[in-house]
Amino acid sequence: MKHNFKNLKIWIISMEIASDIHKTCLDFPKNEVYGLASQMNRAAVSMPSNIAEGSNRENNHFKHFLNISLGSSFELQTQLLIANQNKYITDEKMLEIENKIIEFQKMIAGFISKLND
Repeated sequence: MKHNFKNLKIWIISMEIASDIHKTCLDFPKNEVYGLASQMNRAAVSMPSNIAEGSNRENNHFKHFLNISLGSSFELQTQLLIANQNKYITDEKMLEIENKIIEFQKMIAGFISKLND
């Protein structure tokens, strides 16, 4: 079964997260442009990208791409905590984005288990 990725809630929230991360990283110190900011942007972009790429595949292959997207979300969550630890972002901003990431993780885990049925 093929899925229209633009209609998937997991894709929509991952696009929001990618946008939030991009905007947040603009305020990072210049020495982090090719470091943490770059890694965070890549992880954030990977989330919706893998959902979109896998959406046109059969369910077994789609699950593989969804798991990559999920893995990128955990990577991003860790990087977000590092950014907060280094005082690049406030506790409030970190919690706001982290809560979206956690919501995404729950949603995508549920979606993957539905594909297993």
